[in-house]
Amino acid sequence: MSETGTSTIALSGGQTTAVKIFGWLGVVGGALLIIVGIVAWVAVSNQLRAENIIVPDDAMAFQGQQVAGPLTAFVQADIINHHALSASGGATYAELDQEDPVRATMMNASFLRASLFTSVVSFGVALFAAGVGVMFILFGSALLMLAPSRKTAAA
Repeated sequence: MSETGTSTIALSGGQTTAVKIFGWLGVVGGALLIIVGIVAWVAVSNQLRAENIIVPDDAMAFQGQQVAGPLTAFVQADIINHHALSASGGATYAELDQEDPVRATMMNASFLRASLFTSVVSFGVALFAAGVGVMFILFGSALLMLAPSRKTAAA
């Protein structure tokens, strides 16, 4: 330890280069992850908008809004389940007799809900990718700050 209470580690030229390379890889990789996360979010949102789904008035929230994000998709899936269960008297697809004509309605509702939940998960993955990208940038930047500059190394 030095007199100021800080410690220093001497790195060889190759080690300094490696730290800088890893730092830049973190920064660039993080930026790419953020871009991919944004692109995925926008793509899923655009696909949902293209379906022109409007949250009905009896939904728990977002009534009258177009389904275009994770919250509106979740609420729409919930109200589809509510309507389907109302149509079937509270029975699920698996609980209905195979000859019951409501079974097709329940099957369609199940497919719609699964599609909407898939979009909710996709939004989560996109947000996770962007968050990991931010962390990569922070860690990469920290490595770059820790790597001695050529001036410091020469001194």
